[in-house]
Amino acid sequence: MTWRERLIDVRPLRTSRPFRDLWIGSSLASLGQQVAGVAVLLQVWDLTRSPLWTGAIGLATAVPLLVLGLVGGSLADAVDRRNLVRATTAGQVLMAVGLVAQAAAGNRSVPLLLALIAAQSGCAALGAPAKRTFPVRLLPADQVAAGLALQNVAFQASMLAGPALAGLVLAQWHYPAAYAIQALAGVASLIAVMRLPAMAVSRTGDERPPADGAHRPRGPADGGRRIILRRPTLWGAFAADLAATVLAMPIALFPLINEIRFEGDPRTLGLFLSAIAVGGLGAGLLSGTVTRLHRGGLVQLVAATLWGLALAGFGLAGPLWLALGCLVIAGAADTVAVVTRSALVQLETPDRYRGRVSSVEHVIGVAGPEAGNFRGGLLASLTSAPVALVAGGLAAALCVVAVGLVNRPLRDYRTPSGREEREAGEAPPLPDAAPDREMSPGC
Repeated sequence: MTWRERLIDVRPLRTSRPFRDLWIGSSLASLGQQVAGVAVLLQVWDLTRSPLWTGAIGLATAVPLLVLGLVGGSLADAVDRRNLVRATTAGQVLMAVGLVAQAAAGNRSVPLLLALIAAQSGCAALGAPAKRTFPVRLLPADQVAAGLALQNVAFQASMLAGPALAGLVLAQWHYPAAYAIQALAGVASLIAVMRLPAMAVSRTGDERPPADGAHRPRGPADGGRRIILRRPTLWGAFAADLAATVLAMPIALFPLINEIRFEGDPRTLGLFLSAIAVGGLGAGLLSGTVTRLHRGGLVQLVAATLWGLALAGFGLAGPLWLALGCLVIAGAADTVAVVTRSALVQLETPDRYRGRVSSVEHVIGVAGPEAGNFRGGLLASLTSAPVALVAGGLAAALCVVAVGLVNRPLRDYRTPSGREEREAGEAPPLPDAAPDREMSPGC
């Protein structure tokens, strides 16, 4: 493999104009969300000076995601997915305009602010499962992982740049300007979605036999959950992800570790969070090393195991440089695991079920880390933060290894090439043609 091939694979941006439009719009929207997130946090704090109310922001965001995520999956398998994402993105833009208006009017009501956040989160939840299916419909099978890596890099970059940009904007122009950035970024995302081809759900020609040889569901009535249970590659990928997040999520333990080992310096606490983002961004920029590999299941298992071991190392690390190094490794491993798992899930799921399966992936992605943070905090309160980190990291690594040992189809999974996917009857990638051209029933 040449050094160019080790860098991030940008073929999806060259070969598919619709994917390129989607990536640009989504990247801007992610940056806008990061800016608005900081603005909401600071506005609630200014209004209440209460950590209880700032904690309520997470509740206002998470509850709609969990409640409406599965509903969005069912909708994604029943209607044209492009139209669904158009409508939900427009709803998010409308809520962003509402945030601008309340800030400009000098709103003092925290419930009103949280209601706008909850409505915006609900719109995102309804559209997220459908949006997750776009890369596999816009790209050849052998470029899906590369496309997901590009999306992940954009997200990691927004996590690094967004809060800094928010600080500058809030210091200079205050809340209305910060929310206006999100609204404008949302408009750019909406334009990108408007330019996509139609995304009608494929009803024929999408029943590619699973790579593991398992018996497939006989009809749509089996539903998304049934197909997950019937395909070892799918339940194995989800089980490995749950083991990694529920057993080893470290964020809730950062303040306590910082207090115990680094005298509670807030700058050190910030470095913990930045280290994970740096690792994720670095893995994304070098993602060509893994996205060109065809052993996606094995790559996910190895990366998830490394995540657990790195966090166990963080729990044992004394010097700051070693602690940050472990977090960088964990962030890189997390990015690799997420990209390979997402590609496998989309490629292994027949199109008629992709919305519902994606909604399960979405809920796991939201609930797993939150449950993991709760587990870590509870165990640390009973023992100590280092014990919670080490025990959780090692348990996560062992559970992922166990999943790999009992799930040979996941270990042996190979990403199909674009040619193999078309020969098997899956939808071919959409051409770089007029963005509003309707797709054929077999797509």
